[in-house]
Amino acid sequence: MTHTPGAGGAPLPPVVEFAFPGPLRDRLVAAVLSGKKTSTTTLLAEFDHSDEEMPEVGTRATVVDSAARPVAVIEVTEVRTVPLGEVDLEHALAEGEGDASVAEWRAGHERFWHGPEMRAAMGGAWFEVDDATPVVLERFRLVADLRGAADRG
Repeated sequence: MTHTPGAGGAPLPPVVEFAFPGPLRDRLVAAVLSGKKTSTTTLLAEFDHSDEEMPEVGTRATVVDSAARPVAVIEVTEVRTVPLGEVDLEHALAEGEGDASVAEWRAGHERFWHGPEMRAAMGGAWFEVDDATPVVLERFRLVADLRGAADRG
């Protein structure tokens, strides 16, 4: 995670990235900024594979867009680790991606998790998710919209 200066030179919290740079990240960031996205799901294996720390309630993070520009600060309000098969509709809807059911939400996430970018990020590891796969469910709230902060600072 990196720290970048915020308005007035104060450091921003560590960076959090939704998906990989590109259209999916742009949609997710827009959903965070609009307030539609208030949850996210991460494979527990991603934390095991990277040096990223598990989220904790109260932790703040700087959301970056596809160009790595800071656009928002969010604060974690809830964290729980559950088997993938236990993800509920409330969590799926709070992801703000427009899914109408857990099955629709899961299909989209499985496409992402089994995609080439995720495989590369996981060091080429081959894995398949199933109902027992541990996932980290985070709820968060938007603390600050940083768009235009450089223009105001």
